[in-house]
Amino acid sequence: MYHAVAHTPAAATHGLSVTPEAFAEQMDLLGDRGFTPLTTAQLAAAWRCRGALPRRPVLITFDDGYEGVHRHALPVLTKHGFASTVFVSTGWLRGPDDCGGALDTMLDWDQVREIAAAGSEIGGHSHTHPQLDQLADDQLGFEVRHCTEAIAGQLGEPPVSFAFPYGYSTRRVRRTVRAAGYMQSLAVGNALARRRQGPYALERLTVRRRTGIEEFERLVEGRAIARDFARDRALTKGYALVRGVRRALQAGRRPDR
Repeated sequence: MYHAVAHTPAAATHGLSVTPEAFAEQMDLLGDRGFTPLTTAQLAAAWRCRGALPRRPVLITFDDGYEGVHRHALPVLTKHGFASTVFVSTGWLRGPDDCGGALDTMLDWDQVREIAAAGSEIGGHSHTHPQLDQLADDQLGFEVRHCTEAIAGQLGEPPVSFAFPYGYSTRRVRRTVRAAGYMQSLAVGNALARRRQGPYALERLTVRRRTGIEEFERLVEGRAIARDFARDRALTKGYALVRGVRRALQAGRRPDR
């Protein structure tokens, strides 16, 4: 899971960004090790239908829709012939749906179309990037539906893959995403994706500014993941409980999951 790819990202995105040079080195490693990048839709379809996967399948995903994905990542992906999935928050993209609030320079819709034409999947990531599990039902429905409609209007077909902002979801959020027509969705979790996670809660590994090539190699080879993400996973579990209680108190009901 990537976010911004930039030499000098905004302060708000710095920790979750990678340099263009680091991204290129990481893609070289995938190519050298014989990995085959797929789109999220391709992976989920293969698992759903119990179809065959290529040797060493891997997902390369980008969240939010930062401009550096087009400027820096796309040429590298094209060089290797790699597929990817770019999950866009439509209210952050430059264009008619821009409602402000973006953390850095974002893609515009012409760039999104170029990324799609190069073989990458465009997925949904909500409209304004809120914590979906904290929203009332009507707000949650708007965030998912408006994102879907904006992508369909710009690209000519609706997205089929979704990534939860911040990785947060509950059964209620997943039901809403499924009802909007999405066939699969991604969380974070900082673990390898497994079929048993189900198509609406597939996990990913975070690539950060501090992720060196040795750590990246461990991640893609599936080694020492628990060690590398121990602190993140502990914080995530604790914060999930806090969010659930907060939402229950607001709604006057038991927490959903």
